[in-house]
Amino acid sequence: MKNIALIFSVSLLSSALSVFLYRYFEKPTIIYREAPSAMYTNYSDPTSEMLSGKIQRNFISSSPTDFISAAEAVTPAVVNIKASQSSDFDFWGGTYGGSSGSGVIISEDGYIVTNNHVIEEGKRLEVTLNDHRKYPAKLIGTDPSTDLALLKIDAKGLPNLIFGNSDKIRIGEWVLAVGNPFNLESTVTAGIVSAKGRSIDILDDIYKVESFIQTDAAVNPGNSGGALVNTNGELVGINTAIITRSGRYEGYSFAIPSNLARKVIRDLKDFGVVQRAILGISIDEVTDERAKKLDLESVEGIYVSKVSENSGAQEAGLRKGDVIVKINGVKTSSMPVLQEQIARFRPGNTVKVDYFRNGKRYQTDVTLKNMNGTTALVSSALDNALLEEIGFEIRNLTDEEIKRLGTKGAKVVSIYRGSKIERTNMDPDFIITRINQKNIRTAEDVAAILADAKGKIMLEGVYEGYPDVWYYEFPK
Repeated sequence: MKNIALIFSVSLLSSALSVFLYRYFEKPTIIYREAPSAMYTNYSDPTSEMLSGKIQRNFISSSPTDFISAAEAVTPAVVNIKASQSSDFDFWGGTYGGSSGSGVIISEDGYIVTNNHVIEEGKRLEVTLNDHRKYPAKLIGTDPSTDLALLKIDAKGLPNLIFGNSDKIRIGEWVLAVGNPFNLESTVTAGIVSAKGRSIDILDDIYKVESFIQTDAAVNPGNSGGALVNTNGELVGINTAIITRSGRYEGYSFAIPSNLARKVIRDLKDFGVVQRAILGISIDEVTDERAKKLDLESVEGIYVSKVSENSGAQEAGLRKGDVIVKINGVKTSSMPVLQEQIARFRPGNTVKVDYFRNGKRYQTDVTLKNMNGTTALVSSALDNALLEEIGFEIRNLTDEEIKRLGTKGAKVVSIYRGSKIERTNMDPDFIITRINQKNIRTAEDVAAILADAKGKIMLEGVYEGYPDVWYYEFPK
């Protein structure tokens, strides 16, 4: 009997030790695509004021003893999003499977921002508001490189959040994480900002931008795409991921900074795609050994390991071996911080770069370019092969341009040498308003009409700042 008891005790102790060792040495799992499966169901701008930064405030964190006002202001603007996809086997007369998560209303007319991984597997999008109203949603655009997506529902007078300045939040500042999981209405948790500029290597895109705000506010599956707000109720981040061993919240959650999200949203709204700008360099961290070798005052900045030919960086005089310490006055304390700063701009924008070379500090202006080495902006869903054959690159007009011009159309951003368009003597910045007497509203209209046209093509339009109407003709 004693032997049996001894064996039982040893077995129990061994089991407990095994569990302890497994938990201790197990590598944490990064949960990124943690949108939970939705229940199977029977088949039956941003506004320019909101996104311009005009209403951003330099926020000073208040006493953390009362979150009531912020929670009451934010919860009506956080929604549940269900992304459904038709199942291959429809036994009960049509069912849908998919995923669900949260989203944030950012304008009174129904623009909603969420994570790309919340909606990427769904063909049918449904939004449930905090007051239980349901709306079908239209996908405006996605950006896998930042894990953001922009949706639109047909509604007016909706509660919406004000964008805060994510650059101004400070380590130790109190924040609220607000989500709308499983149609349970909004849930609110509180915590502090524990780090900024975090990269956790969760995005697959080659041009990924990871510069997360890290908090200890509890975020669980279903809260992806929800709001991270300061105690003033301003949106400072979009909750995206957690690090966990168990698959549940264990103390670390990560949000996309609102300043980066704002730029991505404006691009998706204006163009349908993100206008990706690059410096044209390869980068590496500055180590203590490298700092001593380069005669730096401290271990800071980002090391330039390569400068691409014909890039904005090369044209501005940057070289291999330089150490970038600031972008537009913001310290580049890590590679994610530098990438985030550049990701806020479009091709053609200019940024100020502070750098060290041979122990001395310099500053230069760099004009950012796109992946193709030009400053042209692009539109989605265009037949670029056809446009290249004809000889130009075009894009949609922005909301601001439409207001200034009083017309819609497509803007010519570059012209190819030796092309049909160049032979017409057209200049860049020409705004196409009609083709063969058909009105043009978007760049997609231009591509569609040119694809179907035969014989001679007549382009009609204007140049901003000139009163006359201009005409250009060429054979297809």
